[in-house]
Amino acid sequence: MDLSELEGAVTRLTADRAAVRSPEGHAIDEIVDLLDRGVLRVCEPGPRGWVTHAWVKQAILLYFARHDSRELRDPQTELTFYDKVPTKRNYAELGVRCVPPGVARYGSFLARGSILMPGFVNIGAYVDEGTMVDTWATVGSCAQIGKGVHLSGGVGIGGVLEPAQAQPVIVEDGCFIGSRAIVVEGVVVEHEAVLGANVVLTASTPIVNVTGSAPVVTRGRIPARSVVIPGTMPKRFTAGEFQVPCALIIGQRQESTDRKTSLNAALRDFGVSA
Repeated sequence: MDLSELEGAVTRLTADRAAVRSPEGHAIDEIVDLLDRGVLRVCEPGPRGWVTHAWVKQAILLYFARHDSRELRDPQTELTFYDKVPTKRNYAELGVRCVPPGVARYGSFLARGSILMPGFVNIGAYVDEGTMVDTWATVGSCAQIGKGVHLSGGVGIGGVLEPAQAQPVIVEDGCFIGSRAIVVEGVVVEHEAVLGANVVLTASTPIVNVTGSAPVVTRGRIPARSVVIPGTMPKRFTAGEFQVPCALIIGQRQESTDRKTSLNAALRDFGVSA
């Protein structure tokens, strides 16, 4: 089927869930196979920004309804799972290094030259070329990770399947995400940004640019090449004024240096923990 036919099949099966396990439900398997091979993406860049394909996310939900949980055993490591979705197996074909016990679910995609340490990549996620998913980092369902990104140890990239139209987390090319940082709820981290250790970004987290004469507060998006650290800001409640978490933009990576030098300079000059 072409993509328009697959989208039509998802629409029909969503309206008639009883048919998901019928022969027409093979369209769902085809969509997840396309996701697994990187031919299809849940969310992709367009001329006016990132575009989320709600019907593809809906297909993933239907895939869970179409299949029963079963025992999944890795004959080499003897690790055993019980799930509806198998783990990926085609790392050699993809040119991807996966270090035991790293796990990526079928229906996720890892591009050539990427490395999965003992972390986790969920169904629908897309990890582009040369990206490192370091130890105990997680890439949630449908998250989109760009080229040459470093997700440091323990990083949590949130996933989202419902509502189907919700945009997933997007980390663009060349970003460095420091240890134990958390990015959830459809936040966009634009290209070559640096997040220091323990930065937490949700859709409602205040992002405060403190590089000018007065603070500028935004939410939901880290501008390209920004250097970001965790911070706090005062907020008044009925019981009094308290400090609540925020993210502080404290500078920009320099254009005059290459990526490695620029990153090291950012961490040194601004005192950012990685």
